[in-house]
Amino acid sequence: MDQIVALIESRRFAELEHRSRESIREQPSSGMLWKALGVALRLQGKDALEALATAARLLPQDAESQTNLGHAFLDAGRPLDAQASYRLALQIDPGLAEVHNSLGYALRMLGRLEEAAASYRRALEINPAYAEACIGLGNVYLFMRRSDEAIASYGRALEIRPGFAAAHGNLGNALRAAGRYEQAATSYRHAISLDPAYAGAYSHLSDVLRELGQTADAVASSRRALKIQPDLAMAHNSLGNALLDLGRTAEAADSYRRAAALDPASSQARINLGMVLRLEGRTAEAEASCREALAIDADAAAAVVLLAELLADQGRFAQAEESFKRAVALDPQLPEALAGIAHLRKMTPRDAAWLAEAQRLAQRCVSPRGEVYLRFALGKYFDDVGEYPAAFASFRRANELAKSYGPPYDRERATRTVDRLIRSHPPRAAAAAAASAGAIPASRPMFIVGMPRSGTTLAEQILASHPAVFGAGELPFWRTVGAAQEASSSADAAADSPVTLGGDYLRLLEALAPQATRVVDKMPANFLSLGVILEALPGARVIHMRRNPVDTCLSIYFQHFKSGHSYANDLGDLAHYYTQYLRLMDHWRAALPAHCLLEVPYEGLVADPEAWSRKMLAFIELPWDAKCLDFHQNSRSVLTASKWQVRQKISRSSVDRWRHYEPFIGPLRQLLDPPLA
Repeated sequence: MDQIVALIESRRFAELEHRSRESIREQPSSGMLWKALGVALRLQGKDALEALATAARLLPQDAESQTNLGHAFLDAGRPLDAQASYRLALQIDPGLAEVHNSLGYALRMLGRLEEAAASYRRALEINPAYAEACIGLGNVYLFMRRSDEAIASYGRALEIRPGFAAAHGNLGNALRAAGRYEQAATSYRHAISLDPAYAGAYSHLSDVLRELGQTADAVASSRRALKIQPDLAMAHNSLGNALLDLGRTAEAADSYRRAAALDPASSQARINLGMVLRLEGRTAEAEASCREALAIDADAAAAVVLLAELLADQGRFAQAEESFKRAVALDPQLPEALAGIAHLRKMTPRDAAWLAEAQRLAQRCVSPRGEVYLRFALGKYFDDVGEYPAAFASFRRANELAKSYGPPYDRERATRTVDRLIRSHPPRAAAAAAASAGAIPASRPMFIVGMPRSGTTLAEQILASHPAVFGAGELPFWRTVGAAQEASSSADAAADSPVTLGGDYLRLLEALAPQATRVVDKMPANFLSLGVILEALPGARVIHMRRNPVDTCLSIYFQHFKSGHSYANDLGDLAHYYTQYLRLMDHWRAALPAHCLLEVPYEGLVADPEAWSRKMLAFIELPWDAKCLDFHQNSRSVLTASKWQVRQKISRSSVDRWRHYEPFIGPLRQLLDPPLA
């Protein structure tokens, strides 16, 4: 035994393994030798389960052997067997604080949180200075959503060991769960100062920086975690979240895929990947990712919410509502689940129970992001039932919260962007530039542009109901091109030539809808890219949707945009952005060939849908088809906020909607013609 102890203390584990095996050949029934072999194997990271199980069988009254076997079961991912071994050890010696601590961990892994907490408390009764047990107890409290008790438990660990980096990291987790993001960031930074290689702390710091609206810093913190530990799945997931906030959906999807590959037993990365794929219009792939998450964890409420959204996209609103209700049952504290119900139909006073629960949860939300979901949903409820002051108060609260963590709108930058576009596409130059570049005169692509909430989804749904038209939704192609050109100092790079861009875009449309005569890209923000679009595709056609400016801006203000619309959360910013949009569209009318642009008033379309539908079809050179008047029966997926409205018969209820909110419109008054006093 002295030799065994000496070999362990000198970390000569391979030698200990060799000597134990030789001795076991001579004494195969020696429990101590099997125990030594098991310890040697485990300390080398090898499979020690058989050796330690043999030792525990041969030494049934040795608490240490039972404990070692429990550790081996945990290593093998068998917490149920581990807790049984720990209990045997405690029957032999109930005063082993370390075993009570390990039993607590095994019980937590089994989801038996109250029992786990009791085990950690017993460990602390035996050894009040046991910092690891304080952390274990704090972790259980976090799982139980008792963040105040978790904070106290981690604080106790730090009183015992002030330089315990893991305790600072876990305290950060508890503070984050309590919505105390600044304090959480301080705890994570303290942990990093004690352990600069603490990759998990960098990953968690990224998450709280994102909540604080410091998205660029969040990206940097995730990347720092991955530099330290490239295979840290949660850091890839955190990076994906931050990139998604910046609108970099393709990069976010790559991060989520990497996280899922590194942690096949985790559902979260698959849920997040499904969310991104849905935003990109890749519905089948999004649903597949969602189903993978549910196969891992059938009770993952966030996956059930995603499934509900996918059902709603397809117009299956009753099934979507059932899915949202199931998500609420699985996790009553998940704001997205309760909020989702409000967007599936018109709410009525009969939804009083929903209203009471949404208000209760909104008041208790610790995360601004969570409360934002509920405040937008509450705003819609009050708007639906005609309580307009309460509706506006809810929408205002939602937008103020969204501003607290979202990137700020830069008015000067927006103005400079429009100035640059006007300078780079002088009047009537687009057609000449296209001809000189040899651009492709394809007629398949057509675009619907305008401000969000101006009727672009309605126009697309009407046209996509024609047998020869495919509605592609909001394709990010030209937005990506515009961002690359803005960032590049070489505007005439070969890869950015009109011919190259036109060819790439046509190949994208071919992959999406090889049989369609016309393909509609209804990305509203393509109004920023009309110059380069018409240079690359001079045969394309553009429908510009126009709607009453205050109705448009209020509808944007009432909508929960996840990213890419920093102007949407402030009425003054909305008025500024709308003014720049008008300025640029005035320029395009002068700069682009007149035959390629059709102006469609939203109010005219809803007043006389057949007349304007005929005009739009004639504009893209297609014959009339009566199916276009039955657009609300089209079963195609619709991903925008108008998914419910476009599946109803046409209505004029949204015309002059702003008059309900006239006392509150403030800076938007300047957009009226003539302006209100």
